[in-house]
Amino acid sequence: MSRARFVSVVIAFTGLALCALVNLQAQVRLKEQVAGLTLPVAFVHDPLDRDLQFAVQQDGHIRAVRAGALLPRDLLDLSAAIVSGGEQGLLGLAFPPDTATSGRFFVDFTNRSGNTVVARFRRTADPALADAASRFDLRWGGAGGPPFIAQPFANHNGGNLVFGPDGYLYIGLGDGGSANDPEHRAQNPLELLGKMLRIDVNVPDADPSGYVVPRDNPFVGAAPVFARSEIWAFGLRNPWRYSFDDPALGGTGAMLIGDVGQDRWEEIDYEPPARGGRNYGWRNREGAHDNVTSRPPAYLPLVEPIHEYDHSVGSSITGGYIYRGTALSPPFRGRYFFADFIAARLWSLAFAIDPINGEARVSNVTEHTAEVGGSAQLGNISSFAVDAEGELYVVSYSRGRVFKIVGPPATPTGLRIVR
Repeated sequence: MSRARFVSVVIAFTGLALCALVNLQAQVRLKEQVAGLTLPVAFVHDPLDRDLQFAVQQDGHIRAVRAGALLPRDLLDLSAAIVSGGEQGLLGLAFPPDTATSGRFFVDFTNRSGNTVVARFRRTADPALADAASRFDLRWGGAGGPPFIAQPFANHNGGNLVFGPDGYLYIGLGDGGSANDPEHRAQNPLELLGKMLRIDVNVPDADPSGYVVPRDNPFVGAAPVFARSEIWAFGLRNPWRYSFDDPALGGTGAMLIGDVGQDRWEEIDYEPPARGGRNYGWRNREGAHDNVTSRPPAYLPLVEPIHEYDHSVGSSITGGYIYRGTALSPPFRGRYFFADFIAARLWSLAFAIDPINGEARVSNVTEHTAEVGGSAQLGNISSFAVDAEGELYVVSYSRGRVFKIVGPPATPTGLRIVR
């Protein structure tokens, strides 16, 4: 090939790549779904009714939303049972796979003493109203264990609750707070803090703990270390939103975790399907970098994040979802959306899966902040949500709104008479 021909091919290829990027950046908009919320931290779709959603407010209220309108009564009011403010409050809500028959749902909050409670409730005959008297707080470590997980400091409470494709409840716990995990809790095998937990809550109402440990949890057999059997993964600082790539929508079942950093790095961790027992490295590592190494990790290897960014970009990651809907153009299918709470910025990224080891490699990180109206429009993004069709929603904590992520306006078609 001549030099002139080679240069022309490179220019043409580069032009096509830039056009693809421009098109990708021009295909995302926000459509307001609901307004009038107070410090929302989650937005959960009712798995039994596609018109019903629940907005979780940090102040202890779970607001019921139908067809975009707030209903006059809450699903549940826990304001008298919690401490709220900073990183404390009502933080998570999840419906189990058997909710149609059991009527159950689960919440995560910090109680009046600042400790983490995971509680079970049941809905009444009205699906938008809970039976407050049905409350049962899970007891940790057996029937005689405490009905809470002690938090030594007021920050890094985690709080997300997600049922995985396996039907088990995953509970992301922060390291207990303060700076740089002073007691090395995220690497302590006897501590639940700084871990991802996995438990089976499909137990009778009379069960004294409210859960059992799945037999295939990675530390049940005391390898690679002797650890609390509820633990699924080690080494998290503050997993602020994680999700599974939903197999029901064509996903792989992989878990993606947005873990908030300390002073320098925000990270996204990727876990291939059913790959428990990983150690994501905190506090020995922040992102892919050495942090506090005065004490050894619980075990090796330490798993590196698939993506990180430093604090010149943002300083508090909010994990999102892999897009599996149809409202956006086909190139978005399989891309992961995430945000930064402090910087009020929104991105998506693509990744390829290694067919041998199942690990992911990231490419084409694309920012969407400007095209959706800028940081002022987004506000502080506290969470994402997904509906039954795989469409995505953004929760604006500071603006008290939830937005649906939609595609560009339809292009007019048909004949037009020009005079």
